[in-house]
Amino acid sequence: MALKATIYKAQLQIADMDRHVYGDHNLTLAKHPSETDERLMNRVLAYALNVPADDLRGKLEFTKGLSDVDEPDLWQRDLTGEVVHWIDLGQPDDRRLMKAHGRSERVSVYSYASSTPVWWSGIDSKLTRAERVQVWQIPAEQSAALAALAERSMQLQISIQDGSVYVSTATQSAEIHPQLLKEARA
Repeated sequence: MALKATIYKAQLQIADMDRHVYGDHNLTLAKHPSETDERLMNRVLAYALNVPADDLRGKLEFTKGLSDVDEPDLWQRDLTGEVVHWIDLGQPDDRRLMKAHGRSERVSVYSYASSTPVWWSGIDSKLTRAERVQVWQIPAEQSAALAALAERSMQLQISIQDGSVYVSTATQSAEIHPQLLKEARA
Protein backbone atom coordinates (compact mmCIF):
# COMPACT_ATOMS: atom_id res chain seq x y z
CA MET A 1 0.00 0.00 0.00
CA ALA A 2 1.38 3.40 -0.98
CA LEU A 3 2.03 6.00 1.66
CA LYS A 4 -0.17 9.07 1.53
CA ALA A 5 0.86 12.70 1.70
CA THR A 6 0.79 14.43 5.08
CA ILE A 7 -1.26 17.62 5.14
CA TYR A 8 0.25 20.77 6.64
CA LYS A 9 -1.62 24.03 7.21
CA ALA A 10 0.22 27.33 7.24
CA GLN A 11 -1.07 30.81 7.94
CA LEU A 12 1.38 33.33 6.53
CA GLN A 13 1.52 37.00 7.32
CA ILE A 14 3.81 38.41 4.65
CA ALA A 15 5.35 41.87 4.74
CA ASP A 16 7.66 42.20 1.74
CA MET A 17 9.06 45.71 1.95
CA ASP A 18 11.33 45.14 -1.07
CA ARG A 19 8.42 44.48 -3.47
CA HIS A 20 5.69 46.31 -1.49
CA VAL A 21 3.62 43.14 -1.18
CA TYR A 22 1.65 42.64 2.02
CA GLY A 23 -1.00 40.11 2.92
CA ASP A 24 -2.28 37.12 4.80
CA HIS A 25 -2.29 33.75 3.08
CA ASN A 26 -3.77 30.45 4.25
CA LEU A 27 -1.90 27.56 2.67
CA THR A 28 -2.64 23.85 2.59
CA LEU A 29 0.49 21.88 1.76
CA ALA A 30 0.69 18.21 0.90
CA LYS A 31 4.02 16.81 2.08
CA HIS A 32 5.03 13.90 -0.16
CA PRO A 33 6.17 10.82 1.83
CA SER A 34 9.72 11.25 0.48
CA GLU A 35 9.81 15.01 1.15
CA THR A 36 11.75 16.44 4.09
CA ASP A 37 10.66 19.26 6.40
CA GLU A 38 13.49 21.29 4.89
CA ARG A 39 12.11 21.00 1.37
CA LEU A 40 8.57 21.71 2.56
CA MET A 41 9.66 24.88 4.33
CA ASN A 42 11.69 25.99 1.33
CA ARG A 43 8.50 25.68 -0.74
CA VAL A 44 6.82 28.01 1.77
CA LEU A 45 9.81 30.38 1.51
CA ALA A 46 9.63 30.36 -2.31
CA TYR A 47 5.91 31.15 -2.07
CA ALA A 48 6.55 34.12 0.23
CA LEU A 49 9.33 35.46 -2.00
CA ASN A 50 7.23 35.26 -5.18
CA VAL A 51 3.56 35.71 -4.25
CA PRO A 52 2.15 38.41 -6.54
CA ALA A 53 0.61 41.59 -5.13
CA ASP A 54 -2.65 40.81 -6.94
CA ASP A 55 -4.26 37.99 -8.89
CA LEU A 56 -4.64 39.86 -12.18
CA ARG A 57 -2.22 37.44 -13.90
CA GLY A 58 -3.26 34.41 -11.86
CA LYS A 59 -2.46 33.03 -8.43
CA LEU A 60 0.78 31.47 -7.30
CA GLU A 61 -0.05 27.82 -6.61
CA PHE A 62 1.61 24.71 -5.28
CA THR A 63 1.60 21.92 -7.85
CA LYS A 64 1.85 18.14 -7.61
CA GLY A 65 5.61 18.74 -7.31
CA LEU A 66 7.41 15.48 -6.56
CA SER A 67 4.41 13.48 -7.82
CA ASP A 68 4.61 14.92 -11.35
CA VAL A 69 7.94 15.47 -13.08
CA ASP A 70 6.34 17.72 -15.72
CA GLU A 71 5.32 20.35 -13.17
CA PRO A 72 7.41 22.68 -11.04
CA ASP A 73 7.03 22.98 -7.26
CA LEU A 74 5.03 26.20 -7.67
CA TRP A 75 3.69 28.10 -10.61
CA GLN A 76 1.67 31.12 -11.53
CA ARG A 77 -0.63 30.62 -14.50
CA ASP A 78 -2.76 33.28 -16.13
CA LEU A 79 -6.44 32.87 -16.96
CA THR A 80 -5.62 31.21 -20.29
CA GLY A 81 -3.49 28.56 -18.57
CA GLU A 82 -0.18 29.97 -19.81
CA VAL A 83 2.65 29.73 -17.26
CA VAL A 84 3.70 33.17 -16.05
CA HIS A 85 6.22 31.99 -13.42
CA TRP A 86 7.77 28.52 -13.02
CA ILE A 87 9.46 27.87 -9.64
CA ASP A 88 11.64 24.81 -8.96
CA LEU A 89 13.43 23.79 -5.78
CA GLY A 90 16.59 21.75 -5.48
CA GLN A 91 19.09 21.17 -8.25
CA PRO A 92 17.27 20.62 -11.56
CA ASP A 93 19.32 19.78 -14.64
CA ASP A 94 19.85 22.17 -17.54
CA ARG A 95 17.40 20.32 -19.84
CA ARG A 96 14.56 20.80 -17.36
CA LEU A 97 15.37 24.49 -16.95
CA MET A 98 15.60 25.10 -20.70
CA LYS A 99 12.25 23.35 -21.16
CA ALA A 100 10.73 25.52 -18.39
CA HIS A 101 12.32 28.59 -20.01
CA GLY A 102 10.50 27.79 -23.24
CA ARG A 103 7.17 27.26 -21.48
CA SER A 104 7.03 30.30 -19.18
CA GLU A 105 7.70 34.00 -18.97
CA ARG A 106 9.92 33.62 -15.92
CA VAL A 107 11.77 30.76 -14.17
CA SER A 108 13.14 30.78 -10.62
CA VAL A 109 15.22 28.10 -8.92
CA TYR A 110 15.90 27.90 -5.19
CA SER A 111 18.70 25.50 -4.26
CA TYR A 112 19.19 24.87 -0.55
CA ALA A 113 21.71 22.01 -0.27
CA SER A 114 25.30 22.38 0.83
CA SER A 115 26.27 20.90 -2.58
CA THR A 116 24.78 23.88 -4.44
CA PRO A 117 28.18 25.36 -5.50
CA VAL A 118 29.18 22.04 -7.11
CA TRP A 119 25.81 21.72 -8.92
CA TRP A 120 25.93 25.35 -10.04
CA SER A 121 29.48 25.16 -11.41
CA GLY A 122 28.38 22.26 -13.62
CA ILE A 123 25.24 23.94 -14.96
CA ASP A 124 26.08 27.67 -15.07
CA SER A 125 27.59 27.77 -18.56
CA LYS A 126 24.68 25.74 -20.00
CA LEU A 127 22.16 28.43 -19.07
CA THR A 128 23.75 31.45 -20.78
CA ARG A 129 20.93 31.61 -23.36
CA ALA A 130 18.20 31.23 -20.72
CA GLU A 131 17.66 34.92 -20.12
CA ARG A 132 14.50 34.51 -18.04
CA VAL A 133 16.03 32.03 -15.57
CA GLN A 134 16.95 33.28 -12.12
CA VAL A 135 18.85 31.04 -9.67
CA TRP A 136 19.09 31.50 -5.90
CA GLN A 137 21.05 29.70 -3.21
CA ILE A 138 19.61 29.39 0.28
CA PRO A 139 22.61 28.76 2.56
CA ALA A 140 22.36 25.23 3.99
CA GLU A 141 22.58 26.26 7.66
CA GLN A 142 19.84 28.87 7.16
CA SER A 143 17.69 26.31 5.34
CA ALA A 144 18.12 23.90 8.27
CA ALA A 145 17.03 26.65 10.69
CA LEU A 146 13.95 27.22 8.53
CA ALA A 147 13.18 23.48 8.59
CA ALA A 148 13.17 23.58 12.40
CA LEU A 149 10.07 25.80 12.23
CA ALA A 150 7.95 23.11 10.49
CA GLU A 151 4.79 22.00 12.26
CA ARG A 152 1.58 20.41 10.99
CA SER A 153 -0.24 23.65 11.81
CA MET A 154 1.88 26.81 11.50
CA GLN A 155 1.42 30.52 11.95
CA LEU A 156 4.37 32.26 10.31
CA GLN A 157 5.25 35.93 10.17
CA ILE A 158 7.52 36.57 7.20
CA SER A 159 9.25 39.92 6.79
CA ILE A 160 11.39 40.65 3.75
CA GLN A 161 13.60 43.70 3.69
CA ASP A 162 16.84 44.54 1.85
CA GLY A 163 17.03 40.99 0.49
CA SER A 164 16.86 39.36 3.93
CA VAL A 165 13.99 37.17 5.04
CA TYR A 166 12.91 36.90 8.66
CA VAL A 167 10.56 33.99 9.45
CA SER A 168 9.14 33.66 12.92
CA THR A 169 6.61 31.68 14.91
CA ALA A 170 5.39 32.43 18.43
CA THR A 171 8.48 30.74 19.88
CA GLN A 172 11.20 30.49 17.21
CA SER A 173 12.68 32.38 14.29
CA ALA A 174 15.03 31.97 11.36
CA GLU A 175 16.91 34.53 9.31
CA ILE A 176 17.57 33.76 5.66
CA HIS A 177 19.81 35.62 3.23
CA PRO A 178 19.16 34.22 -0.28
CA GLN A 179 22.19 34.59 -2.53
CA LEU A 180 21.62 35.36 -6.20
CA LEU A 181 23.65 33.04 -8.45
CA LYS A 182 22.09 34.05 -11.77
CA GLU A 183 19.98 37.10 -12.47
CA ALA A 184 17.26 37.01 -15.07
CA ARG A 185 17.64 39.48 -17.94
CA ALA A 186 14.34 40.75 -19.20
